[in-house]
Amino acid sequence: MKTKRVAFLSMCIALSMILSFVESQIPPLMAVPGVKVGLPNLVMVFMLYKIGWKETAIVSILRVILVGILFGTPLSMIYSLVGATLSLIGMILLKKTGLFAPVTVSVVGGILHNVGQIATACFVMDTAEIAYYLPVLLISGTAAGIIIGFVAALILKRLDKMKL
Repeated sequence: MKTKRVAFLSMCIALSMILSFVESQIPPLMAVPGVKVGLPNLVMVFMLYKIGWKETAIVSILRVILVGILFGTPLSMIYSLVGATLSLIGMILLKKTGLFAPVTVSVVGGILHNVGQIATACFVMDTAEIAYYLPVLLISGTAAGIIIGFVAALILKRLDKMKL
């Protein structure tokens, strides 16, 4: 890998980690635990459209591991890894079709992240009853996906105008 590329990917990892930390400092937007905007996903959607899926996957997994080590617990890292992986797979597949805008890709990513975390919780807690929480998270994942996708689309459009 070229030095500039490594430096750029390192900056993307750092930015996504900063956004993770910032998001962790935001008080809950609702009385529902686990509802977040998904600020680090902004970097992933941007990278998916501007850089490529392989680099996006590397940055996503490294971010989850590093944030888990620095700010989380082993269990929170497992939840995040499953959610991020499922989210990323869905976003990559949708993006590869060329049929979907960043907003749609981001919404699917937000939804799949929540599905992955609920599935992990069902497995870890050995109960399917936690799945009753999924509709609330699907609504919040959709809303967060719209916000993140819209911002990512604006950034991508501005960078295209600047020919970057």
